[in-house]
Amino acid sequence: MNKNDSERLETILNNMGLQSTNKPEQASVILLNSCSVRESAESRVYGQTHNLAKLKKHNPDLIIGVTGCMPGRDKDGKLRKKLPWVDLFFPNEEMIHLPQWLSELNPDLRPTDLAEDYLSLRPNYHSAWQAFVSIKTGCDLFCTYCVVPYARGVAGDRAVKSILAEVNDLAKRGYKEVTLLGQITNHYQAPDPESFSKDNPYKKSDFAKLLWEVNQISGFERLGWVAAHPIYMTDEVIDALTLPKQINYLHLPIQSGNNEILQKMNRRHDREFYLALIKKIRAKRPCIAIATDIIVGFCGETEAQFQDTLSLYKECDFDIAYPAQYSTRSGTVAAKQFMDDVPRAEKRRRWQVLQDLMEEVTWCKNQAYIGKKVSVLVDKYKDGWCFGNSSEMKLVKFKGEEALIGIIVELEVCKADTWLLWGRML
Repeated sequence: MNKNDSERLETILNNMGLQSTNKPEQASVILLNSCSVRESAESRVYGQTHNLAKLKKHNPDLIIGVTGCMPGRDKDGKLRKKLPWVDLFFPNEEMIHLPQWLSELNPDLRPTDLAEDYLSLRPNYHSAWQAFVSIKTGCDLFCTYCVVPYARGVAGDRAVKSILAEVNDLAKRGYKEVTLLGQITNHYQAPDPESFSKDNPYKKSDFAKLLWEVNQISGFERLGWVAAHPIYMTDEVIDALTLPKQINYLHLPIQSGNNEILQKMNRRHDREFYLALIKKIRAKRPCIAIATDIIVGFCGETEAQFQDTLSLYKECDFDIAYPAQYSTRSGTVAAKQFMDDVPRAEKRRRWQVLQDLMEEVTWCKNQAYIGKKVSVLVDKYKDGWCFGNSSEMKLVKFKGEEALIGIIVELEVCKADTWLLWGRML
């Protein structure tokens, strides 16, 4: 989502006649697109803006801005006060006003027509073969640890017509892979359901309907989406995992394997529900790669409760996880109602235990790919080697030519490491 929003910001700046530079000292405008999911992410923003303030002493006309989740969740102005050298401080959805603000701060920067809605801005895609397409913003589930509803607001859905128009345009321009984005993508609710085709086979889930519609667009080959919530993985959404363009990968956060912790997190499901869901998904698509998110050291988490998470991980046999050590986010329910009482050293230990388990499981699962064929979208070339992600979102390396960048190739896996598969072209 942050990459996609940054590409939209770049579109606005380019339309104003500004060009990007890799040298901060040459810049007229510097914008930081912030994340608030973890405390460490916000700390980096403070450090970066402090460094940029030194640049401003030598270039008083330099405009420094911070957008993204930090301004979105700063309801009382406390975060803004910590950044006195910042000129602009605004949430993502207000980026449509950026031309006006910049021209007011520097009359040499010419304003442009303002967009009605920031999602209607076409991103300045950084790749010529893979693109992110936002279908919704915000969230209204309010998991107790999560700052997203405060930073990005409650859920809002983009029109089906607008989404399909963007994907159609990408397909015509030769893009090979599209990834649909949203805080809870599989809870998409179409504001214009009349835009769905009468031939659409799905009747209940708007998200499943959208996946089917996107699959009807010719010209691109791979479709992915992140991230899903377990309670919205309905039978229709699970069935849509078998649509022809769907990549062989699903990101399905669990956060904890203990029912008491899941309840404190307000995840709205229990361990048994999640385990049954994984079985149902694999029954529909047996070889799908499944990723998850897990928080260790949440408020009050005991060693026994952490062990429940480890046992669930083994039972689900995930391909990869993104473990995080819990950090209190101001304004959330957890910050108001629970005590962050798991010591930092214990959080680090639990994170490492989970990380070690993940690497062990991932290495074992990857060995099963040896001798099998994988489909890889090549996105990098260096010194005679090509790199790209398989349909399972596993990084693959093989001998090839630079001309293969942006092309999907069929490979046979000949070696498997924890984070890399080695292949040869067929």
